[in-house]
Amino acid sequence: MLKVDVYNLEGAKVGERELNPKVFGITSKDALIHQVVVGLMNNRRQVLAHTKTRGEVRGGGKKPWKQKGTGRARHGSIRSPLWRGGGIIFGPRSDRNFKVKINKKMGRAALLMGLSDKVKNNGLILVETLDLPERKTKAFVNILKKLSVGERKVLLLFPAKSLNAYFASRNLPKVEPKNLNELNLLDVLGHEVILTPVATVDKLEQIYS
Repeated sequence: MLKVDVYNLEGAKVGERELNPKVFGITSKDALIHQVVVGLMNNRRQVLAHTKTRGEVRGGGKKPWKQKGTGRARHGSIRSPLWRGGGIIFGPRSDRNFKVKINKKMGRAALLMGLSDKVKNNGLILVETLDLPERKTKAFVNILKKLSVGERKVLLLFPAKSLNAYFASRNLPKVEPKNLNELNLLDVLGHEVILTPVATVDKLEQIYS
């Protein structure tokens, strides 16, 4: 059976939590995880680059010179792509769409694989609770030291809103506080350690088992 130690905020072991293998004991499939990660990154992509066509560039409404008799090449607008300051023919446009559909079953399976991998590599740290009496970053840093987190990147996962712990941790550069309903595979893979109370595991098993 899968078991993870449970600690208090002083860093002392207070018990063990048995994990559901249907949620935390799934074998990873690299191809599926890669597919979901690429989809999530595409869906986050901001399409900012935008060039204007000759119809969007300001000016150029008047024919620069008459069609014949000047000895120069004929032109209809100074905003032609042939001119400096003119429109761009095949430049990037902001109406590009990189969105990818991620099937619900695929997304769930990949997320559970990521969580299972964290358990397998001792990347899941369970605490009794994350309810702090005050919003003090210094106090939260001391908690991380007592839990021997070190300099690793930490995903602080709450089962519900915990304002004191959230505000105490959000200024730390290697700690990202997040509610369980916002969790996705990129969060799991992007952090070395998941620090969370036992209530989060209860909720995850309730949702996914």
